Amino acid sequence: MRRRAPPPLPEVGRVSALNHDGAGVVHEGKTAFVAGALPGELVRYVRRRTYRQHDAAELLAVLEPAAERVTPRCAHFGVCGGCALQHLDSGEQLRAKAQQLRASLERLARVSPQRWLEPISGPPWQYRRRARLGARFVHAQARSLVGFRERLSTRVAALQRCEVLAEPVGALLEPLGQLLTRLSIRERLPQVEVAVGEHATVLVMRVLDPPSAADRALLAEFEQRHGVRIYLQSGGPASVQPLQEPPALLDYALPEFGLRLQFLPGDFIQVNDALNRALVGRVIELLQLDAGSQVLDLFCGLGNFTLALARRAASVVGVEGEAGLVARAKANAERNGLGNAHFHSANLADPDAAALSAAPWARGPYSHVLLDPPRAGAREVLPLLARLRPQRLVYVSCHPGSLARDLGELVGVHGFELLAVGVADMFPQTAHIESLAVLAPGGRS
Repeated sequence: MRRRAPPPLPEVGRVSALNHDGAGVVHEGKTAFVAGALPGELVRYVRRRTYRQHDAAELLAVLEPAAERVTPRCAHFGVCGGCALQHLDSGEQLRAKAQQLRASLERLARVSPQRWLEPISGPPWQYRRRARLGARFVHAQARSLVGFRERLSTRVAALQRCEVLAEPVGALLEPLGQLLTRLSIRERLPQVEVAVGEHATVLVMRVLDPPSAADRALLAEFEQRHGVRIYLQSGGPASVQPLQEPPALLDYALPEFGLRLQFLPGDFIQVNDALNRALVGRVIELLQLDAGSQVLDLFCGLGNFTLALARRAASVVGVEGEAGLVARAKANAERNGLGNAHFHSANLADPDAAALSAAPWARGPYSHVLLDPPRAGAREVLPLLARLRPQRLVYVSCHPGSLARDLGELVGVHGFELLAVGVADMFPQTAHIESLAVLAPGGRS
C-alpha cells in the first residue's frame, strides 16, 4: 500500500518583495509565494502547491507586520480572488506597481526612461464598471453563488457584497444568488457579465438552456426591483439579447472633451471611469498635439481615445480589429459631430508586416501615434511605426511584460528614445498594472 506524503509543516520566513500577482516572496529554501504577505514582514506560512521554480503558500500568521499594512475593507478578502492588495496602503500599492514596472523594463528590455511620470490614481473603491462573475449552484448549500473565484480555486466565492464593483452591482451579489437559486436553469447558468453605464446597469447572464416562462417572470421582477437590465446570452457574442425591449442605453462621458460614447454590454471599455477620464487627458497632454497634428490611433476600440484626439488635432485615423467596435466608433464620431475622425478594421496581430504596411490607412503621413493594445502587446505593428517615424508616440499598456518587450524593440532595434514612463492605477486593490510610455525618434526630445 502506497503511503501518503506527510502534510507540509509550517515555516517561518522574511518577505523580500511582491511578485506579479501581489503575493509576498520568501527566498528561504525553495522560493515560496505567500498570498497576503508584504515586503519586510516576518510570516508563518505553509506550502500548499508545488511548482518547478516555486511553491504557492498559505499565510498562517504575520509575526512582524509591515508599517504599510492596513485592515482590508472587504470581509471576504483572503478568500475571494478578486483582490490581492487590500491589506496594503493605497499609496504603497502605487509605489509597488511602479517598482514592478521598473523591474520589468530593466530585466526584460534593459531600458529605462529619461523620467518617471507622476502616477495616475482615482477612487480606490466601487470603481469597477465591467466584470465577469462566476455563477454556480452548490448542492451542499442548496443555493447559487455569484461572484469572483476563490483564491487558488475554481470555486465561486460566497460573497455578500463586493467593495470594488461599481454600484448598484456591488450590493447585488447576494440578491443575485437568491434569484438564480429560484430559476429552473440554475445549474445551467455559469456566468454573469456586468456592464455599468451612466444611465443603465446591465447584467448579461450566460444561459446554456433557455429560461422557462416562470424564469423570465422572475428575471423581469428582479429588473424592476433593483433598477437593472438583464440580457441573456445563449451562444457567442451575437446571441446577447435583452430580456425585455427596448435595449438599455449604455454610455459614458468624457466631459473635458465634450464627448459621450455609447457601447454595447459585451464591448471592451476601460473598467475604471474616473481613471479613464484622467488617462485620456494625460495621453493627450503627453502627445503634445497642435491644430495641424495628424494622429494614428491603433487598437482604438469604440473610440475612447480617438474622439478626444479629434477634438485637439487636424485629423485622426483609428484602427481596430473587431468590426463591431469599428461600427460603434463610427457611430460615436457621428453622434459627437466629429468629421475628422476616420476608422478602419484591420487585424493588427497579423504577422505579415508587409501586408499591414500596405494597407491604405497605413500610408500616412502621421505626426503622432497612440498604441493601446491588449495584453499580448503590439509586436506586429512595430515595423510600421519604425517606417512612420512619428514625432511623438504614446503607448498605453495593460501588461508590463509585453510593454517591456515592445519598448526593447522600439529602442534597441528601431532607434526610438524612451522619454517617460508611468503607472495608472486602473485596478486598485489588485496587482494589475496599467502603464503608459512616451517615445520619440532618436535625436528628438
